[in-house]
Amino acid sequence: MKFLNKYSSTSQLTKRQALTLIPVKNIESSEEILNSGVVVIRYPVTMRPWIAKWIQRFKEPSPQIGSRKLQLDSLGTEVWKMIDGKRSVRDIVDTFAETHQLEGREAEVAVTQFLRNLGKRGLIGLQG
Repeated sequence: MKFLNKYSSTSQLTKRQALTLIPVKNIESSEEILNSGVVVIRYPVTMRPWIAKWIQRFKEPSPQIGSRKLQLDSLGTEVWKMIDGKRSVRDIVDTFAETHQLEGREAEVAVTQFLRNLGKRGLIGLQG
């Protein structure tokens, strides 16, 4: 999943620029809401070529794409539901801080760290 971005991959974003970006969910992921209200996200994962070759030595050829699940807690579920392709990171942080009566910096650290983890897993991208 590739998003166009006005910032090149070699340039570092400032904090202010990063907070203006809009998180967007990966269209290849799917979500399921459990009875408890928390979200479970399924997302595809591609095996590294050397791992696929190693597995093929011992098993029949298998698809190179697998899937994983990530179960979010209640706070993660809340942030995940705010990712709608319209709200900026700043908007999500402000809403989260207001809802949980947190200081701005405290909410900013928690939300941006969570979004960074989702990005590392390929579950979200950021649009400028």
